[in-house]
Amino acid sequence: MMKSRFVTIGIGALLGLAVMLGGWQLYSNLYTYQGALIEPPVPAADFELTDQNGGTFRLGEQQGKVVLIFFGYTYCPDVCPVTLSEFRRIKTRLGKDAENVEFVFVTVDPERDTPERLAKHMANFDPEFVALTGEQEELEQVWKSYGVYREKVETTGASGYLVDHTARVYVVDKAGNWRMTFPFGMEVEKMTQDVAHLLRER
Repeated sequence: MMKSRFVTIGIGALLGLAVMLGGWQLYSNLYTYQGALIEPPVPAADFELTDQNGGTFRLGEQQGKVVLIFFGYTYCPDVCPVTLSEFRRIKTRLGKDAENVEFVFVTVDPERDTPERLAKHMANFDPEFVALTGEQEELEQVWKSYGVYREKVETTGASGYLVDHTARVYVVDKAGNWRMTFPFGMEVEKMTQDVAHLLRER
């Protein structure tokens, strides 16, 4: 009688676990990402650049984290500060989960964006954000790998020139796959939901 009771409890526990896993799988399958998906996902092109502290950052070493990459420059008057502010809001909304997200800013203006300049600029948003620069040739390879448009535009202003550039956020999942992009102007709440779901993926 006792043995039969333990068997029943064991079967019940297994059924409960199966229901939980099935429910998770159903939830996972039902979720619709709101960013622009890369179908099928492709391995994110690896790169190694210099961060604002003079250290080396390599994308391939970030597996296990979700990485948000934005290509911009510190003299940018509009899109870049808006996007960095959105990164800060996403980080705040994620709470403790943000520990597993890397927020990365890659310059499109290496002539002016030295590590020192990048460090000072990131301090206005979040000093824990990773800001990257490098030699022109290194950066050109990264821009090309991600299809980033970048063109200098001469102006009469104090900055001397502006840089037209791609304004999307590139999203790399925990397995190192390029999963989607977030277009400029996408709601912070929707971006946060997508990132949170990627963090929960097995």
